[in-house]
Amino acid sequence: SITVVDVKVEGSDERVCGLVINWSPVEMSGLHVDPITVGAKFVIDGTGHDATVARIVQDKLNKRLNTPTGKVAGERSMWADPAEQEVPRKTGEVYPGLYLIGMAATAAHGTHRMGPIFGGMLLSGEKAAKEILEKLKKD
Repeated sequence: SITVVDVKVEGSDERVCGLVINWSPVEMSGLHVDPITVGAKFVIDGTGHDATVARIVQDKLNKRLNTPTGKVAGERSMWADPAEQEVPRKTGEVYPGLYLIGMAATAAHGTHRMGPIFGGMLLSGEKAAKEILEKLKKD
């Protein structure tokens, strides 16, 4: 598997424009192997409850996210009914070039986690894809 170890940024606003990744066994063993950089016009954090990429932006770049607290708030306890509605609502760009979907969006915005219902997850991915496609058409 692969681990995201950093984000790639550019410009004075440090817009996210890619990821720095490494093989998980390399990271776990502490071997000195250079990571791989992957460029992207937009990065989608679908890392689930950990919101890994959002936390990297928050912690390493010391940047404010477009969330109620400006940080990854952490998800609230499971309550599937409202969570099913909130996941797509909270999906979106939280920092220039960085979109959150699914449980990463839930964790960042501090909303309830979901149970075994996944319609909101599918709608979340679809919403992010549509928003990114619109931005790409403008470029």
